[in-house]
Amino acid sequence: VQLVESGGGLVQAGGSLRLSCAASESIFSINYMAWYRQAPGLERELVAGIWSSGRSNYADSVKGRFAISRDNAKNTMYLQMSDLKPEDTAVYYCNAFTIEYQAWGQGTQVTVSS
Repeated sequence: VQLVESGGGLVQAGGSLRLSCAASESIFSINYMAWYRQAPGLERELVAGIWSSGRSNYADSVKGRFAISRDNAKNTMYLQMSDLKPEDTAVYYCNAFTIEYQAWGQGTQVTVSS
């Protein structure tokens, strides 16, 4: 599967953005999809993930501010980000995980100004 992220950009602190991850094929059977981010000089970290059941998990730093969802009919995963902070600035990557493969998108830049 190929993944393409979109929706990144420049936003002021306190603002909102919605990221999208479009898959090239059905995501119905993808066990786990997630958003990761990587800031300059730091390791890539898990932001939020969602299982095929709909159950989700979040990094402590984004709980209550970010919401992950997936639309199997549109083969798309989303990340709604609210109350953004400068420390959320990073390249955000989409990830798909199954027992057969793991795939990554090319990333989308999110920059939050103070």
